[in-house]
Amino acid sequence: MITGEFKYSVDEKGRLMIPVKMRTAISGNTLILTRGIENCLWIFPPDEWKIFTEKLLSSTSILQKKARLIRRRIIAPAQEEELDKAGRIMIPPTLREYSGLTKDCVVLGVETYIEVWDSQVYKNYDGDHEKEFQEAVEELNLKNF
Repeated sequence: MITGEFKYSVDEKGRLMIPVKMRTAISGNTLILTRGIENCLWIFPPDEWKIFTEKLLSSTSILQKKARLIRRRIIAPAQEEELDKAGRIMIPPTLREYSGLTKDCVVLGVETYIEVWDSQVYKNYDGDHEKEFQEAVEELNLKNF
């Protein structure tokens, strides 16, 4: 399971350190990077990417306009990248541009994948959605907690 919240910086070459704790939860050195929702990036280990895309593709049709939009936004921009020996991954310029990554980042482990946010964008998002978070917790009606 991939978890944790970390702060790192994108270097001048567009590389980002993947935290050791997250790297140990991933088998191999290959990761799939793509556009996430809300201007973050999603990073998947290949096996999780396969599961995710199979579910997405099997539940949609290219004949559906909204399905094509989702496929174009998530699957089409996906790129495979290798971790280097220092544990860094290259973030392609198109994905850095989409997510607004310039330097300071927040790296979040979300169980089966990683989210990468520009620090300021994440701070704004987190603050702007506090009320929605509280409402979501109430709506889920978590009885076992």
